[in-house]
Amino acid sequence: MFSLDVLGGILAAASLGYAAHYAVFKPYESLARNPGWLATLLLLVPALPAAMLRVPTGSTLLALLVAYCTYYSSILLATAAYRLSSTHPLAIYPGPLLCRMTKLWMVYQANTGKSHEFIRSLHATYGPVVRIGPNELSVVDVDLLPRILGPEGMPKGPLWEGRRISGKRGAGAKNNRGNLIGNRYKDRHAEARKTWNRAFAPAAMKDYEPILIRRVAQLVDELKHKGTAAPVDLSLWLSYCIFDFMGDMVFGGGFELMHEGDRDGIYRTMVAGLHLPALTQQVPWVAPALPYVPWIGKHMKALGQFAFKCITKRLQEGSVTNDLFYHLLDEVPNPEKQTPFPVIMTNAVTAMLAGSDTTAVALCNAFYCVLAHPDVYQRLRGEIDAAFLPSAGEPVDAAKLASLVYLNAVINETLRLYPSIPTSLQRAPQPGTGTHQISPTFVIDERTSILIPPYVLHRDPRYFSPDPDRFWPERWLHRDDPTVVTNASAFIPFSSGAPNCVGRPVALLSMRMVLAWMVRSFEMSLAEGYDVKQWEKDLKDYFAFQKGELPVVLRPRF
Repeated sequence: MFSLDVLGGILAAASLGYAAHYAVFKPYESLARNPGWLATLLLLVPALPAAMLRVPTGSTLLALLVAYCTYYSSILLATAAYRLSSTHPLAIYPGPLLCRMTKLWMVYQANTGKSHEFIRSLHATYGPVVRIGPNELSVVDVDLLPRILGPEGMPKGPLWEGRRISGKRGAGAKNNRGNLIGNRYKDRHAEARKTWNRAFAPAAMKDYEPILIRRVAQLVDELKHKGTAAPVDLSLWLSYCIFDFMGDMVFGGGFELMHEGDRDGIYRTMVAGLHLPALTQQVPWVAPALPYVPWIGKHMKALGQFAFKCITKRLQEGSVTNDLFYHLLDEVPNPEKQTPFPVIMTNAVTAMLAGSDTTAVALCNAFYCVLAHPDVYQRLRGEIDAAFLPSAGEPVDAAKLASLVYLNAVINETLRLYPSIPTSLQRAPQPGTGTHQISPTFVIDERTSILIPPYVLHRDPRYFSPDPDRFWPERWLHRDDPTVVTNASAFIPFSSGAPNCVGRPVALLSMRMVLAWMVRSFEMSLAEGYDVKQWEKDLKDYFAFQKGELPVVLRPRF
């Protein structure tokens, strides 16, 4: 039997665990996640009751084990009880018990790649506002969007802190100045956004158009040279094309995946590297330690090293074109200004991932949708053939492409059904601001995050009907029809507000040009025996959608 000293030590450990939860973990979660404070709370504090324990065997190791286990168990039990109690600030919002208790359940869902379907099922069960974490809500209510995503909304949430695992050189660095993608401070984001806005202004876009034209022409030529005997994986070829284009646009050149294949494995590295951040974004407090663990995050670290080499080469050799880094490095109009290297690294990884992966998956989704619906394919081809006669050259006129009504309806419908970022639009009050009022009855504190899942919002019958799950481009052409609901306020494939997608003009131009040029150049059909349901089965939500193979038979038309 335990002695009174043993029982006293156990009670002391339990009491200290509860006190740690009540005094630190509950009111000051950000403080509790500080490495120094965390080490003190979890390693040093439970050593005190361990000294009180006098176990029968006299084993110091057993005393430590009992004290530490009791201390940790009391913290976990107190935390779970609080998160499930009526005193929690989010207690009034419904959600599954496991979601309300721990974010680890969303880590599990993210690992499956089907969190977009899981979150949709939650909204179908619980309504437009669902508690998906101890301190996180998912919202699919258009009336609430302006104060979440709009001009009066909030900056990006802590999700982005969990995605900084590429190391101390780059996106993992905590230098927020100039960092656009994950900046949680409105003033700093606005400062960084000025440079990016200049990089995607109409004048800059004119510099990118010849680069895109050259790469799309190469795509068509490479596919023609492959012959028509066997299907090609169009998903892979489109990804290679966009990756090569982004290499030209961002670094002034250097990638030749369409011509040489992925011989260095950089494309595979990029795709593989998206898995881990999709998990760590659910539990951001683990991310700072990951760069120091040799066997974790190796793909993201490799991607950071690859970006480092590309940037170093670009800085040493310059570029013959006004590429993206021409603007991001402030080479004009501030040639003397030195942009911090960690910020350059962060922006490089941003451009590579956000630019290539999201545009490529959107293109692949568009081709899948068109080829799976022959009537859509025929109508689209008719519009493109009428707009670009064989004697008029290739479909490269950006203004003319933007005016093609059905082409743009196809793109909109693709982005509605399959937004490239299906669930991870997260906002939260700026750190240090206290609270944020979303509506007269909806106020959150700065520990609470709001997730807006476009995949769920875009398929909500309140905003898109009839048949919100159906690929039907015509819905974008019948906006005056009272039987057709197409709510533009609920259509946010490029996000909304100040932190929206700055690369939207390039993404749309790429989609229009590649779709038009390919449809004009080839007779296309899905490979015989391909199960059209397989495409959706293969889609994985790892922040951006990840895709499977798309076997397509191509026959040159001219």
